[in-house]
Amino acid sequence: MSSHQIHIFISHSWKYSSVYETLASWIFDEKWTVGQASIDFRNFSVPQDNPIHNAPTNKALTDAIYNQIAKSHVIIIPTGMYANYSNWIQKEIEGSNTYAKPILAVNPRGQERTSGIVVENSHEHVGWSKNSVIDGIWKLYQSNK
Repeated sequence: MSSHQIHIFISHSWKYSSVYETLASWIFDEKWTVGQASIDFRNFSVPQDNPIHNAPTNKALTDAIYNQIAKSHVIIIPTGMYANYSNWIQKEIEGSNTYAKPILAVNPRGQERTSGIVVENSHEHVGWSKNSVIDGIWKLYQSNK
């Protein structure tokens, strides 16, 4: 059995923290296997108490986000409409493109409208289920090795 350590960056707005918390619990609170592969997911997201949230300049914020993305294998961005208005999420998309990190767009439960900018920049788009999220991460990780 092979083992894979996969670094995950989950985009979030603390205003919508329940989406982040659900995704994080699905991914990081369980032991996962895909076929013969054992997966060790590591959380490279920005925690709520991280000083990055109060970065003194736009460049400092960008650098801090890019630093986390550069160390990640897969970037997960929920497709909630708030993404259209978030400077933070735009930086995450730009950082993902800069470092050639694949984006998994996740459509939160009950969300009828999706963020065009997230979907357009994603490499895979999945619905709101634990298994579809894990399968999407694995697919992007495998295709980007």
